[in-house]
Amino acid sequence: MDYSLGKKERLNSKMMIGRLFSGGSAFYKYPFKVMFLCVGDDKIRNNAILVSVSKRNFRKAVDRNRIKRLIREAYRLNKHILGVGGAEAQRYFLVAFIYTGRSILSFKEIERKIILILQSIKKQDEVSAV
Repeated sequence: MDYSLGKKERLNSKMMIGRLFSGGSAFYKYPFKVMFLCVGDDKIRNNAILVSVSKRNFRKAVDRNRIKRLIREAYRLNKHILGVGGAEAQRYFLVAFIYTGRSILSFKEIERKIILILQSIKKQDEVSAV
């Protein structure tokens, strides 16, 4: 199992971000608003994530960066829940984690929420595929 989180697994294309926000599904699981889109594109070969923390809730960049690091680490350790990307997979996920809480949660709490979110995305995709 690959526990890295490389550049290809980060969502940074404006076109793909626009596609995610215009055509993706969304749900809320405190403290995250999650948007996701299942794609079967030739351009995308991995699951990709975007992490956002509001400047309105966290004025200091230090706090925003800490939360983003915690979220990326929790995803990196549990990304296998969504399934392995690569040449054998037919479908990939674009996921946006938008942190809406007003306080910094501990890593254990964030990781628990990320696991629940990833399981929920996987379950919703299986229901829609049937």
